[in-house]
Amino acid sequence: MYLETAIEAARLGAGILLEHIDSEEKSHVSQKQQFDFVTEVDHLAEKSLIEFIHKRHPKHDILAEESGRQFSDSEFQWIIDPLDGTKNYIHGIPAFAVSVALRKGGEIIAGAISDPSRDEIFYADKGGGAFLNGKAISVTDTTDFSKCLLATGFPFRAKHLIQPYLSAFKVLFERISDFRRAGAAALDLAYVAAGRLDGFWEVGLNIWDIAAGALVVEEAGGKVSDLFGEDSHLNTGNIVASNNRIHEEILEPFAAAFGDILQ
Repeated sequence: MYLETAIEAARLGAGILLEHIDSEEKSHVSQKQQFDFVTEVDHLAEKSLIEFIHKRHPKHDILAEESGRQFSDSEFQWIIDPLDGTKNYIHGIPAFAVSVALRKGGEIIAGAISDPSRDEIFYADKGGGAFLNGKAISVTDTTDFSKCLLATGFPFRAKHLIQPYLSAFKVLFERISDFRRAGAAALDLAYVAAGRLDGFWEVGLNIWDIAAGALVVEEAGGKVSDLFGEDSHLNTGNIVASNNRIHEEILEPFAAAFGDILQ
């Protein structure tokens, strides 16, 4: 029941994003903080998702990117990102997503990520496996680090971290096949789960960027942690996701690069 709500909510949001992709609302952009932006479509999609979820589960708590937290006494909390990849959406780059996750206590138990541009929806519930458009997905079985394709995201909200970021990036770049930077963390995580990427890392994200994607990766057989191999990624926003086989190799440069700053 909860996974069905997540899937339908993500599809609802995707429809709104597509409906307004060429509209005037998309061009109404405001700045949330330095280098971080929001459109009227973000707000419109979020409002629709919250109304949909509240209709299904009126007593549940909700944490949404644009409107914050709507408190309740429930142990269930929906975590919503109505538009992950806002800058891509603004500029007409077809790499953006809707992410919807459900947390019970401290554990993510259901999640869905919709890619409107490709009509793809990735989803999982705890212990039930991961799926893309109804078909089971799994991470890659790559063990040779030199053959790996990784994704990353630049720390645009934390530009003071650019030097340690570039230091770690350089070490990894010299060891792997190549990097990709699409600009939507939810999709990066979904692609790790679907075996399109071998791994992904980024710093300075928010919980709504990664909650659904982290579960989908784990249910696809992958591993998710913070930069130091611990389980704090949902709290810190510093995340590494992989096929599990290469996880330690991705982590290797982070202690030297970020240890004195983030630990």
